[in-house]
Amino acid sequence: MKYLKKAWGLLLLLATNSYAQQQRPNIIFIFSDDHAYQAISAYGSKLVQTPNIDRIAKQGAIFKNALVTNSICGPSRATLLTGKYSHINGYTLNEKKFDVEQQLFPALLQQNGYQTAWIGKWHLGNLPKGFDYWRILNSQGQYFNPDIIGPGDTTRMPGYVTNIITSLSLNWLNNRDTSKPFFLVVGEKATHREWLPDIQDLGAYDNKTFPLPPTFKDKYKNRLAAQNQDMTIDKTMRLKEDLKVHANYEKGIYGRFSPEQKKAYIDYYENKISKEFDALHLSGDALVEWKYQRYLKDYLATAKSLDRNIGQLLDYLDKSGLSKNTVVVYASDQGFYLGEHGWFDKRFIYEESLRTPFVIKYPGVVKPGTTINQLMLNIDWAPTFLQMAGVKVPADIQGTSFLPLLKNDPAKANWRKEAYYHYYEFPEPHHVYPHFGIRTERYTLVHFYGESNSWELYDLQQDPHEVNNLYGQKKYEALIAGLKDKMKKLMITYKDTEALKILAQD
Repeated sequence: MKYLKKAWGLLLLLATNSYAQQQRPNIIFIFSDDHAYQAISAYGSKLVQTPNIDRIAKQGAIFKNALVTNSICGPSRATLLTGKYSHINGYTLNEKKFDVEQQLFPALLQQNGYQTAWIGKWHLGNLPKGFDYWRILNSQGQYFNPDIIGPGDTTRMPGYVTNIITSLSLNWLNNRDTSKPFFLVVGEKATHREWLPDIQDLGAYDNKTFPLPPTFKDKYKNRLAAQNQDMTIDKTMRLKEDLKVHANYEKGIYGRFSPEQKKAYIDYYENKISKEFDALHLSGDALVEWKYQRYLKDYLATAKSLDRNIGQLLDYLDKSGLSKNTVVVYASDQGFYLGEHGWFDKRFIYEESLRTPFVIKYPGVVKPGTTINQLMLNIDWAPTFLQMAGVKVPADIQGTSFLPLLKNDPAKANWRKEAYYHYYEFPEPHHVYPHFGIRTERYTLVHFYGESNSWELYDLQQDPHEVNNLYGQKKYEALIAGLKDKMKKLMITYKDTEALKILAQD
């Protein structure tokens, strides 16, 4: 009888553990590249409709102030994996080798019973660790017929990259270990430069004329860093390489095209767009505005495939029944400029590149249609996923789980009121001076250091486009002193010793 009781107790324990395992949510994190919140209709975009990204927001929550700590591709991925600032995880710049031997939160999920996978863009210079399955793009990857790297081989896969990433993701979902909950990163290449749309989306927005942003002709008055950047649509954006005017279809990114793909691109860009451009004989403002229109049409056409493929993933979850216990997140690695200040690209602490889209649905936990306005950072992503999975958050992770915000928990009252930012990459490729700064609910204070050595202050309530630098005006001296003190405290909290030294020298 004694042994029967023990056996029964063991069976009960196993059954309880099995039930707990099943109740832990699956998590799918769809992570795009350079996708601006201004190009998402859930964020109020008038440029385009994104019904499937909107679908996640409607079924869950939309973060209106999701911010990044370093607005650049690789470092943003490193922050996702570690929950730490760039100066702590060691990945401050693109095109280096990320240390995958350090603590990565997917490995903690893996150690606690989750099956983990990363499919698509990785862009960290090393092969992934902490994943049961991975298939990644080579560096930035290719839009057409991309090379896919696996644990033991590299395979060129025919087709369009966004469709391929979805296909690989669905295949993994269909063949995973169903006895475990899972964490899957779907790493999208879209909408990265040079914005090559899928064949079916060529010309999708040719009948639209997009309004110029209010700051499109910004003169950068009293803003030294903005005056010296190299990321304008006017001077930096290239007609041939970026906008495909008389592109060379025999080499480079087009050299891997199939005959059918090449024909479609030549028919559209050479025989239509390039001929139209030649006939216009543009110069001055007319040329810059033409470039802007072409940029948006290609960018948004590339994003069209992204949204469509997100719909395929959501449909699969619904049809398979997985959607009932699967958290789905859509986010970008940072924001992006769609002509604001006359720019493309990212990097600056200014709103368009600092803020990133972030929508999440969590069935049974997040009330559909929720809007969250608090400041959330990408260091918060890792601890949130760990807490969702019931895994203890390590003390050295610098972010804070935003699960209380999702649950409308009283703990949200103690949520952060300031966010700290630090960007490093200079001078190439866009000559944006390194800088650190603080963003509060109303103000942004930033210090550009090195060659620039300048300060800027913006009142986001009165000046949402950030064109009126208030720094140096006597009436703001007390405010600036207070913001500097808060920024210094954040530097100490996040152990940014380099920034502290620079601040002390100012």
